[in-house]
Amino acid sequence: MTSLLNKILLSSPAVTEKIQKVHILESEVAESCRLHDDKLRNSNWKRWGPYLSERQWATVREDYSADGNCWEYFPHDHARSRAYRWGEDGLLGICDRQCRLCFSLALWNEKDAILKERLFGLTGTQGNHGEDVKELYYYLDSTPTHSYMKGLYKYPQAEYPYAELERVNRERSITDLEYELEDTKIFDDSSYWDIFAEYAKSSPNDMLIRITVANRGKKANRIHLLPTLWYRNTWIWGCKHEGCSTKPKIKKTGLNQVLCKHETLEDFTFIADKSSNGCSPTILFTENETNTNRLYNADNYTPYTKDAFHRYVINGDKNAISPKERGTKIAAYYVLDVAAESEVTVYCRLYSQDERPAEPFGPTFEKIFTQRLLEADEFYKAIQLNLNLENQSISRQAFAGLLWSKQFYHIVIDDWLKGDASSTPPPESRLQGRNKTWLHLFNRDVVSMPDKWEYPWYASWDLAFHMVPIARIDPEFAKDQLLLFLREWYMAPNGQIPAYEFAFDDVNPPVHAWAVWRVFKLASSRNNRDHHFLSRCFQKLVINFTWWVNRKDPNGHNIFAGGFLGLDNIGIFDRSKPLPTGGYLEQADGTAWMAFYAVCMLDIALELAQNDIAYEDMASKFFEHFIAIVDAINTVGGSGLWDDADGFYYDRIRFEDGKNVPLKIRSMVGLVPLFSCLVLDSAMLNKLPGFRKRLEWFLKYRQDLASQIAYMNNDFNTVYRLLAIPSKEKLRRVLRYVFDEDEFLSPYGIRSLSKVHEKHPFTFNYEGSSNCVSYVPGESNTYLFGGNSNWRGPIWLNMNFLIMETLERYDYYYGDSFTIEFPTNSGNMMTLRDASFQIASRLCRIFTTDKITGRPCHGDSVLYKNDPNFKDLLLFYEYFHGDTGRGCGASHQTGWTGVIATCILKYCQEKSG
Repeated sequence: MTSLLNKILLSSPAVTEKIQKVHILESEVAESCRLHDDKLRNSNWKRWGPYLSERQWATVREDYSADGNCWEYFPHDHARSRAYRWGEDGLLGICDRQCRLCFSLALWNEKDAILKERLFGLTGTQGNHGEDVKELYYYLDSTPTHSYMKGLYKYPQAEYPYAELERVNRERSITDLEYELEDTKIFDDSSYWDIFAEYAKSSPNDMLIRITVANRGKKANRIHLLPTLWYRNTWIWGCKHEGCSTKPKIKKTGLNQVLCKHETLEDFTFIADKSSNGCSPTILFTENETNTNRLYNADNYTPYTKDAFHRYVINGDKNAISPKERGTKIAAYYVLDVAAESEVTVYCRLYSQDERPAEPFGPTFEKIFTQRLLEADEFYKAIQLNLNLENQSISRQAFAGLLWSKQFYHIVIDDWLKGDASSTPPPESRLQGRNKTWLHLFNRDVVSMPDKWEYPWYASWDLAFHMVPIARIDPEFAKDQLLLFLREWYMAPNGQIPAYEFAFDDVNPPVHAWAVWRVFKLASSRNNRDHHFLSRCFQKLVINFTWWVNRKDPNGHNIFAGGFLGLDNIGIFDRSKPLPTGGYLEQADGTAWMAFYAVCMLDIALELAQNDIAYEDMASKFFEHFIAIVDAINTVGGSGLWDDADGFYYDRIRFEDGKNVPLKIRSMVGLVPLFSCLVLDSAMLNKLPGFRKRLEWFLKYRQDLASQIAYMNNDFNTVYRLLAIPSKEKLRRVLRYVFDEDEFLSPYGIRSLSKVHEKHPFTFNYEGSSNCVSYVPGESNTYLFGGNSNWRGPIWLNMNFLIMETLERYDYYYGDSFTIEFPTNSGNMMTLRDASFQIASRLCRIFTTDKITGRPCHGDSVLYKNDPNFKDLLLFYEYFHGDTGRGCGASHQTGWTGVIATCILKYCQEKSG
């Protein structure tokens, strides 16, 4: 970093004129330099990060049951005592990128029966809307290299209400609101601890740790704090694949100091200092081994087990910890007495022997923290130009959530199915069960997660959306993630991209090409774009596109199925299963997603063809495929999936006798056809004579399909051609629904289902049975897909983002010639670009503060309105109530909800000029 930094500094006129500005300039460029050096592999700045999961228990990875019930096989009660096979979890923790050496926090309030060392939540069967974390924690800050990070956990001083949360949620029906930790009133008198975990890197392998314990109560109180360091258990299983190792060792080498030795990781030293109020810690030692005696009434492999610190601290069992002062798991044990409304700070440091500091603590320690925070401020300041303070705070917390949601994800399907040599053989039925066809899959990477508690496994279409805002701050990570899922140890030999661990062969919307194209453009300036990245992705995406065509177009008519396609309960039936009516479903969204895929591939091919004419043939292929799909969705059987009476696109049931029935549900399914939109201009076509010739031939000799292409001349004799599914008139008719506040348009964005179905539910009757879809603006009222997601009314930011982008593309073609009422029937006419800005403004309103009602995302919460230690905190939920903007579903799905950062940066900055 130093060499690059010097070059930048020396080239700066400001520095040559005023030497005192060097410090500020260093802060501005320091994080960018770290990113650059990490990209060139000069320095391994991203080796350590927040890669520790927040829930490894009850995941598919740890499930070796016969029936695939991961919630029951590895429950929360086992987590403190049972070694994990494929990962680790912890509270606001970090680890290296291979999750060998891990660090996190453990706490005890002298009331609970167990240490708080991981987040608690309800399982899929316990929650009245499926699994749900029941904790309050927040990602406050992070730089892309994790040179500075800050997180917050709120820990009650009263006994944590585990049983109450489980009991009350069990008693509630699916139509009731979820019973949250806040509802127990445990925070009402401010009797809680704010636990801030901060990390700063002095160098790539020198991590400074600062833990601040703030007593928010009106009385002095005591808390037990155990910063904990341990090795992931990679030695007990008898496995042979990459990542398995001999047993490592942590041993005491000095006062409050240990040495960590691992065969594939250099030696590291961990040291804990006195707290700010003079409390010196005790170092406790044990092994990261299962307590088989507690769990299975069998003899232990070692008397020193994973749960030793629980037994030592809470039960006073002095024999639980190793007197030999060595093991594979240690904790620095502090007992802190904190005055009312005061705080105490604890300092720790983890560093490699090669990067040993001269003094581990003292003034230099604090100076590094101050410098890294300044660098973080300057890094984001450059990105957040012209934003007001509130929008800066929202976008920065959104970026922090995206960066904290990176996780080490590990599974080797062949080994997972067959079991390990040193473990009890799993049931033979597993070989014919979940993920049995994914034997090639070998995942051992840091991957962007949707939510590290509720969804601590990747979801491929979620990840595509994550990368768009991440490209703004760390384009190399965004590119690497998109490439990763196209590599041969992820993508199946037939071209399918893995969906998620519950069913890798399930089908998500094909948005990977869109994400590749967006990241390609966002990652660099126009004259410095990474065509090598684009080309590598394109080659593999062609294989994936072919898989889609072969598997999801049952009759070769360019009308596609695809299953639930990520929209869970949006349909009248479970779209991932055979129809109870017989026949099959012709999906408006499935067909439109394929058109969207084709047009994205066309866009990429046209870009690549400007440097390599071989791609012109591929451009022609995707152009003609797109036109065929557009023709099918608009004309097959007379009108395709378009309903001219209603002016909307609907799914249809196609029966064996050829008859069909439209499912007249006005939902996001009918809006997906709008997404496919590309403008070709003559300036670009003139650079590609081969493609232009093929296009001209097509327009002349395929008049049956050429009508799907709009044509326009501007004043400068540039010819523009619009490739889109809807015609101008169809677009206008659909948008009247979209912009109608009695239909899709909410004060907080675009709903996933029209509000018209609140009073007019869609009902489908067949052979005596009746199925109904009605407008449900909040949590789901059906157990379809587990009941924890709902696409029948709420606002989903990922889809809103696509709608906004789409409107801008149409505006690029139509310009001022296309204006529309926004809202419908208001008499207020505007361009499509302005309508896009209006939607962005409504989305931002979810997170901004109203002086009377607070932030809509927090609903009617009194805490977030009145408690000064809550009011600036944000949660980026999975989806939002269609009428009130209240957050619903997973509470930390900064993943695709993180696109709000892009909305703020793009729309607020452009609005300000």
